[in-house]
Amino acid sequence: MGLRPTDGEAVVALMDGMMGGMGWWMVLWGLVGLAVLVLVVLAIVRLIRSDSSRAGTPVGEDPAQLELRRRYATGQIDQEEYLRRLDDLRRP
Repeated sequence: MGLRPTDGEAVVALMDGMMGGMGWWMVLWGLVGLAVLVLVVLAIVRLIRSDSSRAGTPVGEDPAQLELRRRYATGQIDQEEYLRRLDDLRRP
């Protein structure tokens, strides 16, 4: 008679095969979870950077009005010119 595995050995061999396959799926899902975590962190960093880049401009403040105010403050234009241009900018 040839060597024939006992029922217990057959079950162990079957379980080893199944566990080996499950191991690869666990690694794959671990990598997917890690990738999702990295994407979330990158999205948060990008959101924070975009908010901080807009921090210099007050909310709702027109950049053209800020430039006009700067030119008036440095004396490049007089009050009459400032008011005329400001009126033009505010007109719809």
